[in-house]
Order: sequence, then C-alpha cells, then structure tokens
Amino acid sequence: MINHVDEAYLKLCQYILDEGNAKGDRTGTGTWSTFGYQMRFDLQEGFPLLTTKKTAFRLIATELLWFLKGDTNVKTLIQQRNHIWDEWAFEKWVTSDEYEGPNMDHFGNRAAKDEQFAVIYKEQMSIFQEKILSDDDFAAKYGDLGPVYGKQWRSWPDAEGGTIDQIKNVIHSIKNNPNSRRHIVSAWNPAEVDDMALPPCHTLFQFYVADGKLSCQLYQRSADVFLGVPFNIASYALLTHLIAKECDLEVGEFIHTLGDAHIYKNHLDQVNEQLSREHRALPTLHLNEEKTSIFDYEMEDLKIEGYDPHPSIKAPIAV
Repeated sequence: MINHVDEAYLKLCQYILDEGNAKGDRTGTGTWSTFGYQMRFDLQEGFPLLTTKKTAFRLIATELLWFLKGDTNVKTLIQQRNHIWDEWAFEKWVTSDEYEGPNMDHFGNRAAKDEQFAVIYKEQMSIFQEKILSDDDFAAKYGDLGPVYGKQWRSWPDAEGGTIDQIKNVIHSIKNNPNSRRHIVSAWNPAEVDDMALPPCHTLFQFYVADGKLSCQLYQRSADVFLGVPFNIASYALLTHLIAKECDLEVGEFIHTLGDAHIYKNHLDQVNEQLSREHRALPTLHLNEEKTSIFDYEMEDLKIEGYDPHPSIKAPIAV
C-alpha cells in the first residue's frame, strides 16, 4: 500500500541522500543538506502520521497543547512524560556555574558513541528531571527555555509594553475575514532570538480558506529530516484540524516548505532502514466534539484510530 504522506517524506529523504551537500553544522555532527524543498499533504486523505516508523502522537499532541497554552517551561512536559525538550534545558544546567557533576560537553554525540558515558549521562539527566519536578526554584531557573514558541504565539511583546496573542488573532481573522492574506503567525522574533534555548526552527505559518476548507503552510528554516520533520508534519496537521473545527471549516492541505533540510550523518543508517519499509494505511484523527475552543483541549480530547506503523527507529539527537 502506498500513502501520499510516507511517499512524499521518503522522496525527500532519498533526494537529500542523492543530491544533498555535505555541510558542517552548529552541533559538530555534520549533515547532508539541501535548501528549499516543499511537500503537500491532503488532510482529507488521512492524518499524516508516518507509517514507515512509529511516530509518537502523544508527544506531538502534548507539545502542541503546551505551545498553545503559552508555556515555555519543560516542567509541564516532564509531568506528562514528554521529554523532547529536556536536552535543551539540561544543557542550560550542565553549562552553569551551579552544576558540579561529571563533564557533559557534547553529551548527545558522546552518549551515542560511548556506552560508559551514556550511563553517566542518563544518571545526570534523571537527576535533572527529578529536580525540575521537585524544586520550583530550580525549575524556574533551569526548566524555562526562554521566549520560545509558546511565548511568541500567545504573548509577542508589543511596542507599548503589552503583548499580542497571535493565535487568538489569527482565529478571529479566519472567522471574520476568511479571504484575508494576513492569516499569519510568526515565531521568529529577532529581538528575542538570542534569549531562546533554541531559535525557532518552524518560524512562520499562514492559513488559507477556500471552498469551506482551511489549509496551512509552514515555513521551516531548519529541518532535522529524520527526527524532527515527522513530528512537525503531524503537529501542524493537528493544529490545522483544531483551528478548522473552531472556525467551522473542513481541513484542506498542509504545505510544508523547508529551508535547510538536512539528514545528520549519524542518522544515515536509520534513514536507509526506513527507506526499505513498505507504506501502510494512514490513521484517522478524532477530536472531542464537545470542545469548542482550541485553548480548552487536553490530551484525552485527541484520539488517533487505525494506526498500525512499523516499529520506531532510534537515533541520537543533535543539541
């Protein structure tokens, strides 16, 4: 069986392997990279959760709800057993003057290559996570990631000392002026980029209404194709579903436009394994019909049915 989501994603992977440029990067890992690539997904044909490897919908959904609540502290995510942002907060701690444990320089790469160090790293990460959960002062200092997505989406600082709620504004705009070409939310705030644990990779998205359907296009400046992009596809598809429901629209397309799309050199074996797998049928998303506001959803209001993917494929994260 071929589904258009896995087909488009694996085509991107193969294109980078065949045509990509060898480039260095901030993490020192090295990548194969291409610049400027676009994929289109028809959200009427199923929810775009990859089937050629298991992709964790719970992690995607809890992260998106965290963004939508304007939260920027990993404590909320750790409480929900979501650890996808832990490394960036952990790095803040282990590079501080207060950290007195073993040297954690380049912990991501070292843990992937050195089993003995990986044990030490996991011990320190467990200590960090426990301190985040048990010590409010520690969590406030080391759990906060700075003015990342949730802050920019819900509390962009304005010139008068107030804030702009971009998500509320874009929903109001879609409802009241659907033909507008200004249904835009930006996470890239030049005045605050240097204060973020990680400058936003998915930088700007725009909505488009036609024929009673809501479509979304994302511009992503930097795309970790193996680990990040499957999450980004599903996250923005989910966001489109949530906003479409609130605006009494059907879903249309999700268009994913990539700037620097790269495969890390320590992900090549994993990518080739995924390329060898057969596609399966896409799952279906079900939303709690009783919820009317995008800001009221909790994880239990979001259900995926019919998801039968191949097993997950582990790979180290570059920090």
